[in-house]
Amino acid sequence: MPQDAMGDRLRAVTEAEIEALVRGICFKTGPPRCTGAELEWLVYDSTDPRLPVDPGRLAAAHAAAAALDLRSRLTVEPGGQLELSSEPAGSLTECVDGLDADLVAVRAALAPLGLELRGLGLDPRRPEPPRVLKRPRYEAMERYFDRTGPAGRAMMRASASVQVCLDAGYQEPGPLGLGRRWVLAHLLGAVLVSAFAHSPATRGPYAGWKSARQGVWADIDRHRSVAPPLEAAPRAGWARMALDAEVMCVRGADEDSWAAPTGLTFREWVRTGEPRPPTREDLDYHLTTLFPPVRPRGHLELRMIDAQPGTDGWLVPVAVTAALFDDPEAAETAYRAVKGLADRTAAGPAPRNALWRAAARHGPADPELRTAAAACFAAAGEALPRLGASDRIRAAVAAFEDRYVRRGRCPADDRYEEYAAEAGTAAPADGRAVARSRAGRPGARTGTPTTDSHEGRGPAL
Repeated sequence: MPQDAMGDRLRAVTEAEIEALVRGICFKTGPPRCTGAELEWLVYDSTDPRLPVDPGRLAAAHAAAAALDLRSRLTVEPGGQLELSSEPAGSLTECVDGLDADLVAVRAALAPLGLELRGLGLDPRRPEPPRVLKRPRYEAMERYFDRTGPAGRAMMRASASVQVCLDAGYQEPGPLGLGRRWVLAHLLGAVLVSAFAHSPATRGPYAGWKSARQGVWADIDRHRSVAPPLEAAPRAGWARMALDAEVMCVRGADEDSWAAPTGLTFREWVRTGEPRPPTREDLDYHLTTLFPPVRPRGHLELRMIDAQPGTDGWLVPVAVTAALFDDPEAAETAYRAVKGLADRTAAGPAPRNALWRAAARHGPADPELRTAAAACFAAAGEALPRLGASDRIRAAVAAFEDRYVRRGRCPADDRYEEYAAEAGTAAPADGRAVARSRAGRPGARTGTPTTDSHEGRGPAL
C-alpha cells in the first residue's frame, strides 16, 4: 500500500467522514453479475461421529487443508470449523464447480487423518467446544460476548453456516434494484431459515427448535446481530446501525490492551476521541464485528442459512438464493410471495421478531412460511435454466424440493427422527417430544423450556 494511503488509514476520522465511508464502501451498486458462497464445516471423527475431535487432531486437519492449492480462501473458525470462501464467480455454475473441486480436495486430505467434514448448523457433541484460536481478535470477542451470556461462545465455537454473497443491485428501482433486494433479503431470509433449518436442539433454551443456530445468533447481542429498520433507506439505516453499535474492542499493541469501555458506541468514540481517536482502520475492523443476518460488504452477504447435510447439500441454498435474486422474473415472484410476511416483523428487526423466531422454532411447520417456500422454490426451479445452471444443480434443487418443501419438512426433521429412533419415541413436527425424551435419559442434561424471548441465555446442544 502506498505510504500516503497508509497514512490516510491511520488518520483520525470525523463522524461525517465515517458516515460517508460506510455508505460508500458497504453498498456498491450496479448490474448483478457475481455469485459467491462461504461454507463452514464441522470437523468430525470418521469412525465415531459422537466423539469430539481434540485440538491436536484439528490442528493436523487445518494444516493438511492449508497445504492444498485451492481456488477458494481457506480459514479456520474459533472452534476449529473449516471455512471455504469462493472468489466472486461470473455464474452460479462457476461458483458451485469451484467450491466443489476444493471440497473434494479437502475431504481427500482429511480422510487419512480419520476425519471428515460435516454440515450441521450447531455442533451437538458438546455444549461448549474448546476455542482453538488464541488470537487477540477472538480473545476480545469472547470477553465482549461473555457480558451477556454463553450464546456468543456457542456462536464462535459451535456454529456452521452456508453464506450466500450477491451483488447489491442497481441504484434504480425495480426487481434488481438495491432497495428491493435489501427488503427481499430480510423477508426471504426467514423463508431460507425455515426451509434449510438444520440445527435441532434436544435440550436447553432452544429445545425443539428446527434452527437452534438461529436462536444463538439472535441472542449474542441486542444490537450488533440485528438488521437495521427496513423502513429506512439501506445506506442510511446501515450507517446509523454501524455507528450506534458498541465497539467490541479498541485494538492496542498487545493482546492485553485489546479492550473497550462497556457501552461505548462507535459514534461516541468518534465524538469523545477516548481512549484514542478512531481511524479508518478502526472503522474497517468495527464493521467486521457486526453480525446481522444480511451484512453489506459492497455486496450483500446472506448469513442466516444453517450448514446443510450430505456431500452437496450446500449447493441447494446457494442455487435457490442466487436464482431468486438475480433472475428478474424469479425476483419479482419471490417478492410477491414474501411481502405479506412483513406484517410479522412489526415488533422488531430480524432476527428478533415474530417471523424470524417462528422460522427458527418451527421451520416449514409454520403455514405461511411453508406457502412462501413452495412459491419461491417453484420460481427458482424455473429460473435456473435461464441462469445457465448445470444439470447437477437443477437436479439437486428439484430433489430437495420434492423431499422437503412439498412435504412441509426441513433437514432438521430428519435429525429429530434419528434422535427419536435412538430414544424409542415418535418424532412430532415440532421436535419437542424428542427433546423431552432425550433430556430425561440417564446422564442427559435437563432442557430449559423454550420461550419467545431468552436474551443472554445460550444453548445446551
